[in-house]
Amino acid sequence: MNNIIKNIIPAITLILLQCLILNNINFSNSINPFLYIYIIIYFPVINNRMAFILFSFLYGLSIDFFSDSAAIHAAACVSLAYFRPLFLKLFFGMTYIHQVVKFKNIDIRQNILYISSLTLFHHFVLFLIEVFDSSKIILIIENTIFTGLFTILLILLLNLFLKKK
Repeated sequence: MNNIIKNIIPAITLILLQCLILNNINFSNSINPFLYIYIIIYFPVINNRMAFILFSFLYGLSIDFFSDSAAIHAAACVSLAYFRPLFLKLFFGMTYIHQVVKFKNIDIRQNILYISSLTLFHHFVLFLIEVFDSSKIILIIENTIFTGLFTILLILLLNLFLKKK
């Protein structure tokens, strides 16, 4: 629970950044970055999983509240939080199993793959729920890829900014 309390200020900052600035960026009427998932992606590994999923739900719900969306961000955040251990096990293997993953110490290639997979997963779930029509799967995939690339770029830039600090 201590990890959650320690991450509340950055979470509130990212919620405000997302809702006040990033939600107003809209390229080609469909590309909108979702930088707020940074907190869920880089949340410390050693935690109470149920508390983390509850935190992710409330975090996504706050984005929905300010974005006037029908709980799609909450659902995508819960999905991301729920499946995150599978991605951690896939990319970090025994390091994750022994609970010693330090995001500061991973190499850039592994970090990019980890960020990319989680971001694309989140965006796919988000757009799948938003469109909710299997006949528009091409639209869902296009939105996932283009918005995902923009979000991945912003997450990498935020990482560079935070590492230099």
